[in-house]
Amino acid sequence: MDGSEHLRLFCGLLLPDEVIDRLVPWQRRELRSGRIVPPENLHITLAFLGSQAAGDLAAIARALQDAAGSAEPPHLHLRGYRETRSVGMLTFDDEGGRATALAGRLHEALEGLGVYRRENRPWLAHLAVLRFRERPRLKPSLPELGTLVPSDAAVFISRLRPSGAVYEAVEVVALGG
Repeated sequence: MDGSEHLRLFCGLLLPDEVIDRLVPWQRRELRSGRIVPPENLHITLAFLGSQAAGDLAAIARALQDAAGSAEPPHLHLRGYRETRSVGMLTFDDEGGRATALAGRLHEALEGLGVYRRENRPWLAHLAVLRFRERPRLKPSLPELGTLVPSDAAVFISRLRPSGAVYEAVEVVALGG
């Protein structure tokens, strides 16, 4: 791919396999409307970058590596389920603010590169589990996840397909170096 090609990018926290193993049956049991987010796409978004020049990918990966290098793995506790106009998500409390601090360092670095603009609302640890066109207004029971402790973050390419987005982790970095 040449440097002028554009890629749809985001940075996110990877989920431990045991968390995904608990989420998948819960999704099938509790989320009966819309399109369930497949296991390979489950992550906690740190920053959605949208369309970026492929030539910026290396700098974005370095920004994530720098932000993650000093990050302690976050401890996230399930707070609840909520819906936006197109997404059903699980929200988390961020014990000690570690994930929030990581997201803040990453946002600052990405803004410095000119590839990101912060949203007006504070960053929220969340996990998209369902996508829909019409809000189903579900009230599912919550899955038993225990304390979610991601150990890695990644830069992802998101490729939109008629069947839904396909995510590819192109740079994975360990939290804390």
